Order: sequence, then structure tokens, then C-alpha cells
Amino acid sequence: MSTMDEVVEGWLKHRLVVHDLLELADDEDVDFKPWEGAYSLGGLAVHIATSMDMFVKTVVNGKFTPPKAEQDYKTVSDVRDIVIKYTSMSKWDLKSLDKTKITTEVEFNRDKAPGSFWISNAIDHEIHHKGQLFTYIRMLGAKQVPFFMKHPNQLK
Repeated sequence: MSTMDEVVEGWLKHRLVVHDLLELADDEDVDFKPWEGAYSLGGLAVHIATSMDMFVKTVVNGKFTPPKAEQDYKTVSDVRDIVIKYTSMSKWDLKSLDKTKITTEVEFNRDKAPGSFWISNAIDHEIHHKGQLFTYIRMLGAKQVPFFMKHPNQLK
């Protein structure tokens, strides 16, 4: 297994839990916000997906690549479809990265760092927001939530 395959597998152990959490939400929950100024449940899930895409595409392209605006959703089912689409795209883009892309410095938010830093940052960013999504789902009444990450045999 190559290093990028290991990175992809490690990331998927977290991303697939986002998929599972969204299965616990109902369509009427899509606009739920636990406090004023918070992301809605749908907005948070879309932010998770499009942010990873932004970071990965920035490394792939060697320059900042803004996230796509994905605001055309009305139901949790729509949000699930968006997250699934971006999971597939990010997985493909991550697998396409080679040593040159990973070691080349890229500027993002007035900072320059190797692509590997931005990929690691993206995964940490996603884990942070996934934790918020756990809180949302619990606040909506879920009694049982998935473990915080998939085990290796659950990726098959």
C-alpha cells in the first residue's frame, strides 16, 4: 500500500462516519442550528465536504482553489448526496497526488507550506467539524451514534 493510499484510508475512516451521522438525521433537521450564528446541520455537512475538496484541489492545482458553493439542498437526502459526491471526488483527487505535489509549497491564507501540511490540516479540520456534527445529532435526540471512526475492516 502506498503512502497516499494510507492517507486516503485514514481520512475515509473519518469521512464515512459523517455519512453514518447523516443517516441519523431527518429531512426536517436540515436547517437545525444549535445556536444563533451556527452552521445549520445541512450547512455543516456541506462545509465538511466542500472544504476537503478545496484543500485537496489546492494541493492538486498548486494554488488556492476556492470551494464550490453547494447551497442547492432542501432535505437531508440532498445533503447526503452532496457529501457522497464530494467524498468520491476527494478520494480520487487524493489518490492522484504524487511526491512532487505533496512536497511542493502551496500558498493558502497568506501562509506557504508543503502540500502534505495542507492535506493534514484538511483532515484535522474535518475531524473538528465532525465532532460538531456529533453534537448536533445528539441534540436532535439520537440515542446511539457511531464510533468516532471506522475500523479498518469496516472500509471493505
